[in-house]
Formats: sequence, C-alpha cells, structure tokens
Amino acid sequence: MKTEHKRTVLITGANKGIGHEIARQLAQRGFAVFIGARDMAKGRAASEELCREGYEVTFIHIDVTDPVSIKNASGTFSQKADHLDVLINNAAILEDHGEDILKLNAEMLDRTMKANVNGPILVTQDFLPHLAKSPNGGRIINVSSGAGSLSRMNTYAPAYSISKTALNAVTKQLAGALKSQSIAVNCVDPGWVRTDMGTNQANRSVEQGAETIVWLAADAPQTETGKFWHDKRETEW
Repeated sequence: MKTEHKRTVLITGANKGIGHEIARQLAQRGFAVFIGARDMAKGRAASEELCREGYEVTFIHIDVTDPVSIKNASGTFSQKADHLDVLINNAAILEDHGEDILKLNAEMLDRTMKANVNGPILVTQDFLPHLAKSPNGGRIINVSSGAGSLSRMNTYAPAYSISKTALNAVTKQLAGALKSQSIAVNCVDPGWVRTDMGTNQANRSVEQGAETIVWLAADAPQTETGKFWHDKRETEW
C-alpha cells in the first residue's frame, strides 16, 4: 500500500545519530518517514524502534557510494509512496580526524568525497522525479558542517572539511538548477553533536543538532533556498 497525501521524507544515514533523531522528530510531526541506511540490520532495527513507538517509518536500503544501490532505492521508494516532499542528505563519513593535509592518504580522500559529495548529488538526481511530485514544492536539505565554512576553516580533518565545503557548493548549484521547479535546497551546520562521529565530548545533543534540519523540512518558508543555516539563522559560507 502506498503512502499518499501525507508529507513524506527520506533521510539517508538515518539508522543512528542526527539522522535517527531527525527521523524521530519528523515522525512526531506526522511525516511518513523513510529511513535510508547502508547497513540493512541496523536500518531495519532503527525503523522498527520508531514503529513500536507508533510512527509510520519504513526502511529503505541505500548505499550512497553505490550508484546501483541508489537507483534501486529510488525504485523501492516508488512502490511505497506516490511522492517525496523532503530529501535529507545526511549520510557522511569522517575518517581523517587528526590528519595532516600534507600527508593525506589519497584513498581516504577519494572515499570521503565519494560519500560526502558524490553521494548527495546522485541521490538527488535519482529522487528528483519523486520530489517533483510534491504538492507543496519539494525540499532538499544537505547536512553540512561548520568545518566546511571557508571563513572559519583551519586544519581540522582536511578531507572531511573539504568535502563539506564542496557539499555547500553542491547546495548552491542545486538551488540554482531547481529554482524554476520551486524545489528549495539548503545546507545546515548542526554544530558539534554528541554522536559516534562527534564523540561524547561534543557540546550539543542530537536533539539540538536536528532542530534546524527539522525546521527546514517542516516549517521554513518554501522561498528560503540556496543558504547555509545554523540554529535557524543564515551563517557564513
């Protein structure tokens, strides 16, 4: 049975961390939520957890580094919903904490760019037909990082930081390309959040990290597009 009329959202990398919290909060807001994850067991477990809490949540297997997996995920989605209102490109990797760009491993850089930059582009391309069917105008939200801000960048995690700067550029490109279709595209710096990636030393909870992303998905004006957000305010590129 297809999900119809209800607002729908697909979140990549939503089996844990910020992605999972976004899924929970949007489910609480009445969205039909699709949890995208590469690990099938963890993705199913995350979906089942929210279903037990009474929410409409479906797992979709997707590896954002694999073009075939992305196309298959789009096909699976089309069997379960008649449109997509919000796409949240959240899946990402950080492998070079403490690394020096002067000694950066080429394979690590390739892996990081493939997951954090190429992935969101390919997912957006394949899910665009579903977003185009949104009755209210589709929304794309790219989960970026303050580490990707050129105005604030230092030497932290060079591959990760560069990939997030590139994702910000992807956001501007997509916003321009999709303006005529009234699809809003934005990126978010959620801050330093207590997740596997952010570690338990971080100063923000997952609830705080998810807040601006949820706002852009559910409440922000549709006219807001092509911007970099932090705590519901536009921030420096």
